[in-house]
Amino acid sequence: MSDRLRHAFEVQARACEGLGSPFMGRLCRLLAERLQPGDPISDRLYGWPGEIHPGAQSIPLRLCGALHALVLDGSDAGLASAYPPNSVPDDELWDAITAAFAAHETRLMDWLDQAPQTNEVRRSVAMITAACVLRARHDLPFVVSELGASAGLNLHFDRFALAVPGGQRGAADSAVRLQPDWDGPSPPDRPIEIAERAGVDLHPLDPGDPIRLLAYLWPDQPERLALTRAAIEIADTRPEKGDAADWLESRLQQRFPGRLHLVFHTIAWQYFPAETQARCAKALDEAGAMAGPKEPLARLSMEADGTPGSAALSLQIWDGSPDHGTVHNLGRIDYHGRFIKITRADWP
Repeated sequence: MSDRLRHAFEVQARACEGLGSPFMGRLCRLLAERLQPGDPISDRLYGWPGEIHPGAQSIPLRLCGALHALVLDGSDAGLASAYPPNSVPDDELWDAITAAFAAHETRLMDWLDQAPQTNEVRRSVAMITAACVLRARHDLPFVVSELGASAGLNLHFDRFALAVPGGQRGAADSAVRLQPDWDGPSPPDRPIEIAERAGVDLHPLDPGDPIRLLAYLWPDQPERLALTRAAIEIADTRPEKGDAADWLESRLQQRFPGRLHLVFHTIAWQYFPAETQARCAKALDEAGAMAGPKEPLARLSMEADGTPGSAALSLQIWDGSPDHGTVHNLGRIDYHGRFIKITRADWP
């Protein structure tokens, strides 16, 4: 194997193990050790142009997601027999992989064409927390707008339940129950009411066709698969297809009197071109300048900031108050919502 391809699979192996998927770590290491040119799939991987590591074109994730899709939809019984909850030796797993390469070449090639895309439901920990804080500050229903919404599952965060120290926030009877490791004060206990929800994505996924949504959730993480399936059952709003800046500029021109407009993005901003980022920020600042207590605007950001292992969680609020437009740093959160650490002594 070329050094760069081997390195990409080894990096992905460590990432999967760090996210609690030992099977995926094992699979990626097996691919790093054994993948060789000689069949159309392997030849394409070896000849892939550009950056292939997980932080770029994510070639390991493209292949692993494509293989998992064959298991999820029942296309390859032999591969399924080598995947969790089953456990087989490396030689047997490798035989199943090479057989899948031969039997499903066209489909695997199609999947390799598309970048990995997930809709991590556990990131709604951030939205529920922020919504409780905002509702305590302004007793208003929400209009919510998500940038980089994928399939739009997290647009329905008001229908999820969040466990916090000593209690629960969100929808008490929800089948989507989020239970992060929590460090710090719990958010105010306030009801969350969403009057309108909408989102945008360059390549929105369809919850009605869930295989692509589920394929990048790993087979030895049944709780993530179960949460996503439950969220799919709840979702009834589909994101629009389009550029984030075009969409947000148009969205912010609308008026929502008697509503608090919450714009949010989670691990999406980094994928926007610099021009798109600048236009979105300008649109928010301009709309924020016109916001007030009867029509507040807020921006929730859950994004990587260079600190290893977690994302920064911040909330900016425009409402005519003395801290109008201030960015409140709430704390840090795991990229997949497994833990949250609130670093403020009090809430905005």
